[in-house]
Amino acid sequence: MGVPAGSTRVVLPFALIGTACVVAGGLLAAVTASAPSQQASWASAYLVLVGGVAQIGLGAGQAIFAPRTSARFLTAQVIGWNGGNAAVLLGTLLGVLPLVDVGGVLLVVALALFVHRVRADAVPRAAGLNRWLLRGYRLLVLIVLVSIPIGLVLARLRS
Repeated sequence: MGVPAGSTRVVLPFALIGTACVVAGGLLAAVTASAPSQQASWASAYLVLVGGVAQIGLGAGQAIFAPRTSARFLTAQVIGWNGGNAAVLLGTLLGVLPLVDVGGVLLVVALALFVHRVRADAVPRAAGLNRWLLRGYRLLVLIVLVSIPIGLVLARLRS
């Protein structure tokens, strides 16, 4: 499986921001390790898993299956995903549930953009290893999509 032309441009913003989120989550965990709190532990895990790992996976999948994604579309995805994450983080840490809800909506919209873009290009081309990668990508989307309403409910239960 070769790397499609243009895929670096597609994955780069997600890889850079996702990596920064993983590092930030690790640093937060290290800084708060001597006096851990529920909020710090949650924020650290959220940064690593959602802001980092999920974002890198979504960007990488799109780079493989939709390398011709336009700059405009990428911008919408980057803003939607990272704006949603910022809103969820801030809303949760500040106890502002409407901000958490806005973040959840932005994340769902961003996921829809990822699914739309990959679906438009990937399905006819997926064969062999690509078929398994596409299944993995769809599983990642499903896990994140299912976790959003669960997270919104948990935010309400904790407030």
